[in-house]
Amino acid sequence: MTSEQFLKHLQEHAASFAKAVATDEGEWIIKGFIDVQQRIYSISVDTKIVSKVLELLLFPMFVEFAAKHELQIELCQHQNFYPDLTFTHAASGNRFAVDIKSTYRESQTKVNGMTLGAFTGYFRNRDSNKNTLYPYNQYASHFVLGVIYTKCDDVADERQQFSLADLAKIPSVIKNFEFFAQPKFKIATARPGSGNTKNIGSADKIDTLINGTGPFASLGEEVYDDYWMFYLTEDMAKAVGQKRPYMNLKTYMEYKQRGIDTLKAHAKEIASLAEDEPGNEEAAS
Repeated sequence: MTSEQFLKHLQEHAASFAKAVATDEGEWIIKGFIDVQQRIYSISVDTKIVSKVLELLLFPMFVEFAAKHELQIELCQHQNFYPDLTFTHAASGNRFAVDIKSTYRESQTKVNGMTLGAFTGYFRNRDSNKNTLYPYNQYASHFVLGVIYTKCDDVADERQQFSLADLAKIPSVIKNFEFFAQPKFKIATARPGSGNTKNIGSADKIDTLINGTGPFASLGEEVYDDYWMFYLTEDMAKAVGQKRPYMNLKTYMEYKQRGIDTLKAHAKEIASLAEDEPGNEEAAS
């Protein structure tokens, strides 16, 4: 199975997710938490709680997806490890990483945004399995299964308890789900997720997320990798006592161009020096 085939299958399967997690009216089927006394506690609209419950709700659907396409599925066993889901195709040996990300609408065209994982650690040291199920470079591709939803205005008081008889009366905290699947680099931006964090930020326009038309989509995954592997936040630059080489795609291009211009200006000198460099015989063989 190729990365393109896996993405096509994932996108087709994602189209059915909204019906599985929502009522016919589009409201979330999850109403709250229940204890052994059958008391129901309404769920918080906090994005972290909503995201985690959504993940738990979707896992059985991913198991079904894996079985249908002859994939082995492995769940992340540790919090903050990468990725949420690992799929391995036995016949081809290809392994695919899928992270589940969710965000809420701020308007009809814009969402709050998502973080797409660290740009340090395993992302840079791609042979390491620290904080990742398998080393980053063992995955054929890296995908995001995204969930976009709307927060409901009418939510229950979190301090209030309900009985099973009240179930139909408990308002859902989110509604109007839209699912999408895209390669991670195609929905990434050239800025961190928030503030000075070490996480890659996502596009915040809904069309961009759904269609995978972020700035790196046309530039390619190699540029995405190069940009984020050497990106420094202000604090990272200060820690090593240097100036940030670039802060966005414009300054990244200028930074790369300076390097290219310098190399071109010394092309003959570099060619001459290369002949005497150790290991040149091995490189040529």
